[in-house]
Amino acid sequence: MPLANEHGVAIFVNNKKNKGWAGHTLERYLKLPLNSSRTPNFGSWELKSTSLKYRKDGQLVVKETIAITMLDPVEVLQKEFEESHLYTKLRKTLLVARIHESQQEERSILHSIAAFDLDDIRLVKALKADYELIREAVRNGEKLSGALGRFIQPRTKGAGHGSTSRAFYARKELVAHLLNITPIKFIDDIVES
Repeated sequence: MPLANEHGVAIFVNNKKNKGWAGHTLERYLKLPLNSSRTPNFGSWELKSTSLKYRKDGQLVVKETIAITMLDPVEVLQKEFEESHLYTKLRKTLLVARIHESQQEERSILHSIAAFDLDDIRLVKALKADYELIREAVRNGEKLSGALGRFIQPRTKGAGHGSTSRAFYARKELVAHLLNITPIKFIDDIVES
């Protein structure tokens, strides 16, 4: 990928794909140095990238979940959803979707850009319900796992086995909704149908 090379972003490192290469290339193109700070990486907004892929039947789907922000159990216990770092991060996030064509990563096609629509009251209620479920698990000393939450889940961040750090992730269903690929069916939508 010429743009990745131009900005010094390796697509493959030691014969393993650099999973975040497309997002890193976009950040470098926009003149943002790579960082892992909790603050929005562009001052007032945060850039997140994701990959889409075509299934064998031709349907475009979200390839994977998206890490939103680290999960600090102390903060989760102290703050309501609307005061949380998760909510702040969601409000300031722009999501860039690209089409993943092959493992060779010969090119990256920009599909769309979307914001987390926190004007949708139904979506905010659903995200808050997930936060409260995760908060209750933290309060009760339960193990946090990806099984929690309909749209937002707490998962291991980092090396995996043995890692104690957790992050909030947006499930594929939420990402597909935000990108207008597959709208979420809320309970009131089902009742009205």
